[in-house]
Amino acid sequence: MDFQLPVDFNLKFCFLRRKSYNMQKWAFLFLLVFFVNLADAQPVEVRADYNAVGDVDFVAYNNTKAPLFVYVILGDLENTYYRETLPIVKKVEPGFNALFTLERNLGGDGGVRFHHEIKYYRSNPLADVDLGFPYLIPFDPGKKVQSVLVENINGFMGMKVPKSWTATGFKAQSGDLVFAARNGIIAEITGLARDEDAIINYNGWKYAVTVLQPDGTLACYRNVAVQEKKWKVGDKIYAGQVLGQIAPGANGLVFLIYHEKLQSNGLTFFVPQFVLSKDKTDLILSESECTVVHPLEIRGLEMDKKEKRKFLK
Repeated sequence: MDFQLPVDFNLKFCFLRRKSYNMQKWAFLFLLVFFVNLADAQPVEVRADYNAVGDVDFVAYNNTKAPLFVYVILGDLENTYYRETLPIVKKVEPGFNALFTLERNLGGDGGVRFHHEIKYYRSNPLADVDLGFPYLIPFDPGKKVQSVLVENINGFMGMKVPKSWTATGFKAQSGDLVFAARNGIIAEITGLARDEDAIINYNGWKYAVTVLQPDGTLACYRNVAVQEKKWKVGDKIYAGQVLGQIAPGANGLVFLIYHEKLQSNGLTFFVPQFVLSKDKTDLILSESECTVVHPLEIRGLEMDKKEKRKFLK
């Protein structure tokens, strides 16, 4: 299977002519029902309609169970203006999302006219990546782990292999616990068999977990089996929580961090800085041994006070 990742996109072109203001018949409830009925066609459905006062409301329905990102390209604007910062990229949560409004020029001649295109992304194409962010080594605290060179990522994108990539590998045994290296939303879980009917895929691997991180990047944990009902797509996971265990027959963990830039045709990969001690973070070189530490200060970096009280006991 040949996956396009993470920029599978749909283009929609819309030239709106002058319409009367009786478009209030397209009420919010009708739009919601409309999207539910069409949601099986695309991961994200975006629609623009006149409201009761002649403005144009952009709304989206995300039919997946994880957040996605929509890029809206506007052109040929007449009798309208908007208050958005360019480029217009919106995070769309599962279900219905209000995006923004094209407002009608009150002194203009005629109704709002415009042209627009839509693309959707699995990661944030405007991700502001902190290259120095401290990632936890994703194994049991106190455990000694050996890093290894990852020689290839064949199958990550089906038949395609990125021109440039980087990944961190660790030796492990089947059944070893795997922990979340950073907070995030679980975007995909695959096991022994992949769901060929899935609306959206994040890679071509079996036994892999993909997490959307707070900065908009994706982290993939390969060779990880998740206990049934422990986690599901859309769940929030916190740094230091048990994600799963090394899959049957696997002898290591592969960890990748990546995202798709807005104006790029490929993926951008990042080398993470790992926590090596309470006061030290650094790159992990291949063929080196580390003792795993999960300092509470690091685990709590992206938690609010309530989350810290609940999860940092």
